[in-house]
Amino acid sequence: MVNLIELLKVIFLGIVEGITEWLPVSSTGHMLLVDEFLQLDASQAFKDMFFILIQLGAILAVVVLFWHKMLPFQVKEWAKPFWKKDTLLLWLKVIVACIPGAVVTLLFDDYIEAHLHTPNVIAAALIVYGVAFILVENWNKTRRPRIRTLADVDYRTAFLIGMFQVLSIIPGTSRSGSTIIGALILGVSRVAAAEFTFFLAVPAMFGMSALKLLKFGFSFTGAELVMLLLGMVVAFLVSLGVIKFLMDYIRKHDFRAFGWYRIALGALVLVYFLAA
Repeated sequence: MVNLIELLKVIFLGIVEGITEWLPVSSTGHMLLVDEFLQLDASQAFKDMFFILIQLGAILAVVVLFWHKMLPFQVKEWAKPFWKKDTLLLWLKVIVACIPGAVVTLLFDDYIEAHLHTPNVIAAALIVYGVAFILVENWNKTRRPRIRTLADVDYRTAFLIGMFQVLSIIPGTSRSGSTIIGALILGVSRVAAAEFTFFLAVPAMFGMSALKLLKFGFSFTGAELVMLLLGMVVAFLVSLGVIKFLMDYIRKHDFRAFGWYRIALGALVLVYFLAA
């Protein structure tokens, strides 16, 4: 049986996940930092798996909100083809973008989990990529995007965005942050960069979740199952609002505010843990 305090911790972690999964501020980094203070009453093996699988709730929110764009077939209009060619081609590009991350994760996930899940690494990544966001956005002021819509993303650009996603294996980097920075550098518009990131998140996070689940096994206790499902539901509900906010935000603003937030948080984390 899970006590009330642990349930409240899980709810808080679900809220943190739902907010930070889609904003370019690193959900895993935030989750690990929060756990330094809250510390779920669970085994380390379960927490390593929990911090990844809870992201499935957030991913489901993307599927719900972008269902019409993600579904590669249609059944409403019989006069039109069953398969949606543009959507199928987009998913092929997403698969191409997933290849670099899949290879690196399979090769180095155990090492990174053992050696880089530390506050100092998270803080450094928060600061470095915070500076990167500010520099890239300042550089982008004088540029016009060459790729304005998802349909304009070609296979080469998709693969290069996937190379940038590899950076997110380091805690504190942010999967959405690394792919958005990469897409902006490659000349993709902010809206198209965010939407491609959403598509890319679906297979990437299902793959990571499957890997963590295979490592942990399927022998959950009743308490562990309750914590996992509750965290996923909370992350899903919060993500619905955060995704809508982000899409509205980037139509009017750039990402520099998130860069400054990352730098400030990273500096606070460094000061706190160096002084401890």
